[in-house]
Amino acid sequence: MCTAAQWERAQSAGRRVPETFEADGFVHLSTTEQVHLPANRLFAGRTDLVLLYLDADRLGSELRWEPGVPGDPDSMLFPHLYGPLPAASVTAVHDYRPDGNGVFARPEAHGATVET
Repeated sequence: MCTAAQWERAQSAGRRVPETFEADGFVHLSTTEQVHLPANRLFAGRTDLVLLYLDADRLGSELRWEPGVPGDPDSMLFPHLYGPLPAASVTAVHDYRPDGNGVFARPEAHGATVET
């Protein structure tokens, strides 16, 4: 998940390196069942987001399943990519809009993993 403008820049660059990458050392990813959690925590009410659906076989860097942040369900593990996100790993892009109250819901399942 990122803004449409960030995705356009990533396509031009051939990869996406989120602002949090240097500090965290990985790209935060989510499954379609999880993505509404960080969306509501970090981007409530934003209307310029897109979901990037990924092919894990094209990621090119180590993918680890690790705990999220405090407040996420204790048993929930999130995928973290330990390298930049290759634009070529993105198989679909869909607008991600909140409801009238600014709340994001779980999206329709179009793939297994989305970039957050």
